[in-house]
Amino acid sequence: MEKTNKCNSSFVSTAHDVEESWDDEFQQLVQTFPKDKGFTGMNLYFFQGFWCPSIVLKAVISCQKHFQAFDSDIIIATLPKCGTTWLKALTFSTLYRNQFPREKNPLLTYNPHSLVRFIDYDFYFNDTCPDLENCTLYQPRLFSIHLPYASLTTSIKDSNCKIVYLCRNPMDTLISFWSFFSRLRGEGFEPVSLDEAFEMFCQGIIQFGPFFDHVLGYWRASQEKSSKILFLQYEDLKEDINSHLKKLAMFLGVPFTEEEEKQGVVEEIAKICSFENMKDLEVNKKGVQTFGYPQETFSGKTKTFEVPCEAFFRKAKMGDWSNYLTPSMVERLEKLIQEKLENSGLTFKLFSKTSKDITST
Repeated sequence: MEKTNKCNSSFVSTAHDVEESWDDEFQQLVQTFPKDKGFTGMNLYFFQGFWCPSIVLKAVISCQKHFQAFDSDIIIATLPKCGTTWLKALTFSTLYRNQFPREKNPLLTYNPHSLVRFIDYDFYFNDTCPDLENCTLYQPRLFSIHLPYASLTTSIKDSNCKIVYLCRNPMDTLISFWSFFSRLRGEGFEPVSLDEAFEMFCQGIIQFGPFFDHVLGYWRASQEKSSKILFLQYEDLKEDINSHLKKLAMFLGVPFTEEEEKQGVVEEIAKICSFENMKDLEVNKKGVQTFGYPQETFSGKTKTFEVPCEAFFRKAKMGDWSNYLTPSMVERLEKLIQEKLENSGLTFKLFSKTSKDITST
């Protein structure tokens, strides 16, 4: 608990320090954005149609101005708490499987967030124009990002780089959001109740939300650019990880060979990246993940914040929302899902005895 409290303080105090460091010009710009409080007590600013956390707002703008995608780049895109850690592990292990010995997968000693860095939360966090030419140990470059599709840099959307997107049903996403970000809430801030979190979620006031705008943005783009964007759903991966690993490898341009399949490479990657295995690794039980890629800023100082690695491994269960949401909450969310998904062709699997899967036609 002591370690978590320290990380809480680090996360929220860093957000405060970031806002304090904004120059007058940026302060004036930010004052034109609608503002609200997120689950952590941190300010969220409504920017380009989504709620951007204050801690990363300037980094996002720098990223949009300066990031240049290579045609060979792979970008992992997610809304927070939709399986980001798992997708990083799966993509890293699949893409780079021939670049390290099978028995020495770096995931055994590093948290997935150390191996696949965020463009905004890491590289642009301390530097408005970082050198990313050779920023990764392996090739091709592999990054992650939480931005909505509409706010991605032009170079990402217009280049031949590939995007792997993962979403999760909104009910489980809500509970995971509430559980995770409540842990990061700063000292002096009262905990957010589930009722409050539910209302904020329904109104779309979550980091990088609204939820449905984020999901539908990538969904529609994937329908138009299926060779560029692979749209995955958390529940599908949980039901049949092996076939989806093969689909992922094919999309990445590194399909599993017949010999690899005979040797059980697919099953081996699935096992290494499984929730049960990663949760039990020493690095994920006792380690601390540092965000804000360490580099010198113009002031000679580096801003970082920490999150205990074990916070990224909660339950990984489908339908866990049924242990938290009241019948009236479920009814309201089901109506919201039907309304938002109308005519989209997208389906969410809710996995509950009392709720049917929500499908749009």
